[in-house]
Amino acid sequence: MALTVRADLANLPDYIPGRKIPGAVVLSSNEVSTPAPAAVLAAIADAAADVNRYPQMANDDLLVRTSEYVGVPQDRLAIGCGSVSLCQQLIQAMCAEGHQVVFAWRSFEAYPIVTQIVGAEAVRVPLTEDYRHDLDGMLAAITDDTRVVFVANPNNPTGTGLRTAELERFLDAVPDHVLVVLDEAYREFVTDPDLPDGLELAAGRENLAVVRTFSKAYGLAGLRVGYAVAPPEVTAAVRKVAIPFAVNRLAQAAAVAAMDAAEELLSRCAPVTRERERVRGELVDMGYEVPESQANFVWLPLGERTAAFNDHLLAQKVVIRAFLGEGARVTIGLPEENDAFLAAARTFDR
Repeated sequence: MALTVRADLANLPDYIPGRKIPGAVVLSSNEVSTPAPAAVLAAIADAAADVNRYPQMANDDLLVRTSEYVGVPQDRLAIGCGSVSLCQQLIQAMCAEGHQVVFAWRSFEAYPIVTQIVGAEAVRVPLTEDYRHDLDGMLAAITDDTRVVFVANPNNPTGTGLRTAELERFLDAVPDHVLVVLDEAYREFVTDPDLPDGLELAAGRENLAVVRTFSKAYGLAGLRVGYAVAPPEVTAAVRKVAIPFAVNRLAQAAAVAAMDAAEELLSRCAPVTRERERVRGELVDMGYEVPESQANFVWLPLGERTAAFNDHLLAQKVVIRAFLGEGARVTIGLPEENDAFLAAARTFDR
């Protein structure tokens, strides 16, 4: 009898990372362009001396430090390999075959992938005309079979944000049997004071989980570590479905050091957000449509011109993230990197 691989995996979309081309300006992966602080690099080097030993399986030191840092009890915390791993673990903890997962589309491309992996049904709700979550449409999509709803705030790849009042109204209307996962991977780049802090919302709700990452503002994209805040019964289940020793020794040490160096790291967000406004302003002046962003990237809804735009930029050795037929997401880098992108965008025949 021949081996049989799950037939549904043939239709599972691949997660497509941002391209990396030697010598090019890389603005495709929403990474920060500045290197980690010396104290973080030193912590990584110290941890590397013991790589012959397994890391703490329960992330003990990191869990204690994260609890102190975010002001949340340890039993409401789970540590994972970045927020995307935690998103998958949350679905594994909440869903079985036949259940449904609701999310906006377009949003983070991992949502349909991690949903299909557990055999659940992905329910996509189109964004509004201004590239924001259609919260009324998402509420209407919830059924008795829905177990998880993803809300990315700010949204990836559009950068658009949901304000406090509208998100609270949505959360109040979601049935108790549904877990809302508020994905705040880009929270540190938010400048609009009316965008909510998910941890404050989660404090009084029993069907809300918040996921955050050290990959973006904290500059640890290469080590993969993040955390989830949720009710204790949810975090306990999330930990049960985790791969043993998944968060490696270097990542654990680096995340602790990053929280210790938070003042320095988060001070780097302000130059990014200033550049974000400059880049968006210049693009709008060129005639591009660019929705307001609260993340460390901007979105150009170019539709069928996306492929041509991407090819034009590649010819100028500028790498962005193209969603063919939809639009282009451009990470905000250093001023000189942004200037290279703007120069290429200026010469594109629209």
